[in-house]
Amino acid sequence: MKIRPFKLERYFARYEFSVKHIMSASDCESVTVAELMALGGDETMEAWKDLRLNYTEPKGHPDLLAGIADRYDGIGPENLITLVPEEGIFLAMNALLERGDHVIALSPIYQSLLEIPRSIGCTLSEWPLVLERNRWKLDLDRLESLLKQETKLLVVNFPHNPTGFQPTKEEFRRILSLAEERGVWVFSDEMYRGLEPTSELRLPSAAEIYPKAVSLSGLSKSYGLPGLRMGWLASTDHDLMEKVTCLRDYTTICGSAPSELLSIMALRCADDLMERCRKIVAENGVTAAEFFGKHEDLFRWIPPMAGSIGFPVLNGDFPAEDFFAHVVEKKNLMVLPGSVFGVDKNHFRIGLGRKDFSKCCEILEEYLKERG
Repeated sequence: MKIRPFKLERYFARYEFSVKHIMSASDCESVTVAELMALGGDETMEAWKDLRLNYTEPKGHPDLLAGIADRYDGIGPENLITLVPEEGIFLAMNALLERGDHVIALSPIYQSLLEIPRSIGCTLSEWPLVLERNRWKLDLDRLESLLKQETKLLVVNFPHNPTGFQPTKEEFRRILSLAEERGVWVFSDEMYRGLEPTSELRLPSAAEIYPKAVSLSGLSKSYGLPGLRMGWLASTDHDLMEKVTCLRDYTTICGSAPSELLSIMALRCADDLMERCRKIVAENGVTAAEFFGKHEDLFRWIPPMAGSIGFPVLNGDFPAEDFFAHVVEKKNLMVLPGSVFGVDKNHFRIGLGRKDFSKCCEILEEYLKERG
């Protein structure tokens, strides 16, 4: 397999563990193992002590699958497989696609959702979000025009990385309806599902309402537990899930026993973990609006609708990539330029899920004062 370098991951690899502050993390503030166990009580502590470091079941521990299924409507343990989230993208795409298939993907989007179909030999059409009156929008007419007889897969991601866009339920059902009319599969990246400011804004999972959908989710973003590397695919299509399970024999084979047990604990207090993350995001959203509003001459703030990230703009002709390279050099603060998403305008991504976000704003403020 030949595949291009993953720009976002290479950028993070360069700075993530060497800088003092990161303003663009997509995950939410994590917890310690002790904090997680405290939420689970004495029973979880005993289970941790008694855990044997054996191989685990290929699709996941039965209690883990049952806990995940409880988060869905109409999705049972038999409709799930647990894996590393990035692995889920790789396996699902390889199970669904063949060379020559046509794929449509929302744009901009997490790079592997584009590059893995390309590496398989698929033809790709990007379906761009549209920015109008400081608000991101879908162009459903454009999607309809992109759909072809040979289209095999439509890739979507809501809440959206990197813009924070969230469609209405009616728009989401229209997307699935357009796919269903043509028999097109849908890969729905739902890693940020649960980080909506209100439950009314939350979309159903694509796998709950469309038989030819496969949904990706996990504990990294909405639960604040990226270190567990726990994700899952959900689909009611038995044949697809069996293909994914067989392909997994060539990647990780099965999950990590400690990660599975900690994930079971997390799902038992899932609502508390997600509410904690939503609160952090909401507080940081206010801070971001105040900071960028104070510097309207330099930045264009585009309030995210859902999720833990936003995609504002650096005004002027000076490239965002160069501007934030100078910021990290002078202030040890990493900000992710939009160029890693293939965006040619001066967007940059910020993350609203970490507790040090206000400190990041203070450091950027210092830089602006020093810059003059």
